[in-house]
Amino acid sequence: MKKCLVVIDMQNDFITGSLGSEEAVKIVPRVKERIEKAITDDEDIFFTKDTHDEDYLDTREGKFLPVKHCIKDTSGHEICEELKPYEKNAKNIFIKNTFGYKDLPKYLTEYDKITFVGLCTDICVVSNVILTKAFFPEKEIYVEKDLCAGSTVAKHESALDVMKSCHIEII
Repeated sequence: MKKCLVVIDMQNDFITGSLGSEEAVKIVPRVKERIEKAITDDEDIFFTKDTHDEDYLDTREGKFLPVKHCIKDTSGHEICEELKPYEKNAKNIFIKNTFGYKDLPKYLTEYDKITFVGLCTDICVVSNVILTKAFFPEKEIYVEKDLCAGSTVAKHESALDVMKSCHIEII
């Protein structure tokens, strides 16, 4: 069985920066442990990076979420320091300018088991998970709930419920 781990948007701005939260800070050490386990277990690792330009506030997303974040070539755009060393282990790092990375499924075709962790559960995690499920209804798709954090605790729980309704395995 071929397995992979998809680490969604573990970037400074979502952890300690402009959209950071206490919940996001708390998951960093556990995500680090999970990445190390993936390396040991010979799982392929993918990272995504939310990426915006300086004109972010003029975009449609910027109108709904008027907080500059993950601006290209800033420290907020970077993977957090604790996880940065593992970028070298990634099979790919996807730069995405919206919630779901539309090309993600073409990189996941060879995997039988796909596990997601990261930020934010109710925005980018759920978007990428549902996108993947739509392309691969018969694959094993997991979300490790304690290795994700939402924009709020309530939205995190709601997103997990939505994914569970779509037959995603929440572990």
